[in-house]
Amino acid sequence: MRNEQQLAELGFKFGKNGAHSARSMMIEELKLLLFSRDESASKTDYEDDIINFNILHKPTEKSRKLTFRHLIDLYGLDYQIPLFKVFRQWWDLNEDTQAILALQLAVARDPLLRASTEVILQLEPGEHLPRELMEAFLAKDDPDRFSAASLKSFSQNINGTWTQAGYLTGKAKKYREIPTVSYVNVAFALFLAHCHGLSGQRLFDSFWCRLLDQDKTSLYELAHRASLRGLVNFKQASEIVEVTFPRVELPEV
Repeated sequence: MRNEQQLAELGFKFGKNGAHSARSMMIEELKLLLFSRDESASKTDYEDDIINFNILHKPTEKSRKLTFRHLIDLYGLDYQIPLFKVFRQWWDLNEDTQAILALQLAVARDPLLRASTEVILQLEPGEHLPRELMEAFLAKDDPDRFSAASLKSFSQNINGTWTQAGYLTGKAKKYREIPTVSYVNVAFALFLAHCHGLSGQRLFDSFWCRLLDQDKTSLYELAHRASLRGLVNFKQASEIVEVTFPRVELPEV
């Protein structure tokens, strides 16, 4: 198992605060940004596009800089970051589930969003999520850490991200939905678990596969599809499972 320092070298983030103290995951901005460049683009390229060319149509230089900083916090936007490198290589493979792929990377890089997973996954399909429930969860370990206004803002940002990814529906009132995931999402979940040092069946039992909210049979089927497309090598014989990543090379950390 890798420790936090080793995982940080791969692109994971830890701590108490996260990008969702400022914004949601901004899926429409991310889609437009990545559409404008191929996978070889550098962080400087993305910075030029956002700040100098204003392809995201922000009204002021300050808002453009803040947008760039927020997207960097959530996604890295740097091919030298292993998590972003794999994310970018797989981004264009299934447009319909790009929002979930973005969520997966955002969860890896934002401790606030990652913590909120506990609230979302315990909800039954169709169950109402009061904003106050998320606020209470964020405040439970340190009631004096955030002001009431901050808790409201953070909860709105977090719930907005889960809505963009298809786990919630509704505007003023949020209700739980089961997301539609693809073989790309399962492959990326397995990769995230692999980064932690897991293997075999433990990959499918990991937090990253639980995040997708699918039953084990569906995960296996989608892993098989990912294997057919060369993202992973997946073999299963009864309870024996083997997963390797033929096109992914993790750096030594």
